[in-house]
Amino acid sequence: MTLPRVIVTRPQPEADAWVSQLQARGVSARALPLIEIGPATLPADQQAASQARAACQRGGRYGAIMLVSGNAAQYFLDDNLTQVLSCQAPAAIKTRVWSPGPGTARAALAQGIAATLIDQPAPGAAQFDSESLWAQVSPQVPAMAAAGLRVLVVRGASEGDGGSGENSAPGGTGRQWLAMQLQAAGVGVDFVAVYERRMPQWTPEQMAHAHTALADGSLWLFSSSQAVMHLRNIFASEQLAAAKAIATHPRIAQAAQEAGFASVKPCRPTVADVIASLESRL
Repeated sequence: MTLPRVIVTRPQPEADAWVSQLQARGVSARALPLIEIGPATLPADQQAASQARAACQRGGRYGAIMLVSGNAAQYFLDDNLTQVLSCQAPAAIKTRVWSPGPGTARAALAQGIAATLIDQPAPGAAQFDSESLWAQVSPQVPAMAAAGLRVLVVRGASEGDGGSGENSAPGGTGRQWLAMQLQAAGVGVDFVAVYERRMPQWTPEQMAHAHTALADGSLWLFSSSQAVMHLRNIFASEQLAAAKAIATHPRIAQAAQEAGFASVKPCRPTVADVIASLESRL
């Protein structure tokens, strides 16, 4: 059984890591990143991030820090904050670290956060997202509300975003939904942008491979609606009409369908699930 080639659109170095894992399991794969990640460059975002770290280190403001991605962990957590979180007094209401999925949890662990402080969706959850995370963390919320604690959502900013701020949550349907649940339960939410997502500058070779992959039966693997948007900005919908995709969340699958992809199938964001999705197509 020959599986179709997979086009991995994640940012680097994640894209190459996924390609290696897929190839190790006998799947042909190529990286064509549709998102580039870098630290937040707006002075307002940088200042807001510094203030948020200081507030987390002082304690008494946040009952949880939600890291929306592994990049959020990388660009927000530092040695001082990690040490403070790890040394919280046993009798205190600890500041938890919320993760929407295992990839983000692994990134938090790599930054030094203790596993006992991390909350994430159950391993068997249908999706790794804010809704599945809420099922695990909602029991913590009444105590946060009673103590007057807030939740800090650490996110990325995209081109055209309005920056950081307590009421600034552009994009991210899942995080907006989670914020609404928290606010309805009496818990305030702050947002801070610590990294930026943008379209990478493709080389002529990458552009040529993209043209080929849209027409040769390759399966585009999308882990972000923004990646879909970037591809849509490069190619006309008519050029996407013959292409097929796998999306790691139903909302991303919807974005790919709206972009014009002929066939889109959602699956969980693990290598095993992606391969199972490939096999189910044959």
